[in-house]
Amino acid sequence: MEAVEIADGIYWVGALDWNARNFHGFATLRGTSYNAYLILDEKNVLIDCVKMPFLGEMMARIRSVIDPKEIDLIVSNHAEGDHASGLPMTQHITGADVLSTKKGAEALRLNYGEMRISEVKEGEDLSIGERTLRFIETPMVHWPESMFTYVVEDQVLFSMDAFGQHYCSSQRFDDQVEKGILMEEAATYYANIVLPFGSQVKKAYEKVKGLPIKMLATSHGLIWRTHINDIVEAYLNWADGRTEERVLVIYDTMWGSTERMALAIAEGVRSQDVPVTLMRLTDTDRSMVLREVLRSRVVAVGSCTMNNGMFPTVADITTYMRGLRPKGRKAAVFGSYGWGGGASKAIRENLTAGGFELPYPDLDIRYAPMKEGVEKCIAMGVDIAKSIKS
Repeated sequence: MEAVEIADGIYWVGALDWNARNFHGFATLRGTSYNAYLILDEKNVLIDCVKMPFLGEMMARIRSVIDPKEIDLIVSNHAEGDHASGLPMTQHITGADVLSTKKGAEALRLNYGEMRISEVKEGEDLSIGERTLRFIETPMVHWPESMFTYVVEDQVLFSMDAFGQHYCSSQRFDDQVEKGILMEEAATYYANIVLPFGSQVKKAYEKVKGLPIKMLATSHGLIWRTHINDIVEAYLNWADGRTEERVLVIYDTMWGSTERMALAIAEGVRSQDVPVTLMRLTDTDRSMVLREVLRSRVVAVGSCTMNNGMFPTVADITTYMRGLRPKGRKAAVFGSYGWGGGASKAIRENLTAGGFELPYPDLDIRYAPMKEGVEKCIAMGVDIAKSIKS
């Protein structure tokens, strides 16, 4: 396994996880990578590490350039296991000291045991020879101890989890793959991991917006060198909660009644020339749903009533959204019931707790929607669409 030189004397030495299909509870259909980087200078520096099962792959790539024992320092930008669980063994092999934030040192020791760690401060510069490393704390993007590391002379920003994608590829750069797919994976990543931390993303941007950046070297996926402005603009839009004039209808159904309602609501939206996406939750992973939530101005959520509450998949997605707290979005609630209701009330409680505005009256239909019920559903979709356009 070979290292990949991404700039003069700077190498990607990470690991490829082609078969990863689940990460933090959401689907990673294109796998992922754990990116680590090696800087050769008077002091040789390893930027981040990899998940422990992939340590051998990282070491093989390092050995294609230098003996790992020649590494002098290891920078830990983030203490999460996919980047740091291999760190104790890496320190044992290399003998190098670890550099991290104060909170990073605490997290590393609590997660992995005692290590030799030196703490770095916000804005601190460290000369490693011909290069200068600058450490930029980025708390809650997306853990408290997170930081960026900037190589002043090469204008490379090691951006930790920010701007990343769960995307495994034999290529290393953004301009070597199809841009639409890459941006889609970046959106999925943001929606499922970074979404609750929009204000912290904007604070981090304020710290780096004045820096000349030729490369965003992420911890997952492809390195940005051509479309840097596009991904930064996307992050700022997502952080501001900006949405498209678009409706997402998500639902689940037991005997088809709620599905008929969902289809009619979607038809009402479509009739007003407003884009609409329909997703049945039994057939759709929650991570795909959140990618659509990220760009949709209104989310209509429907469920049949089961045991006086939501259908299990609807309970799952509304609880998931409650934790991710998307801002600046409206929601509508609909559903069918037989003996007694309950689903709509439970959905509304979760959505309200998740920060959604719910300006529309709930639409509940007993048993199956007949002609009048279908017309009510279409009318609901029309009202939602008009509210977006007004």
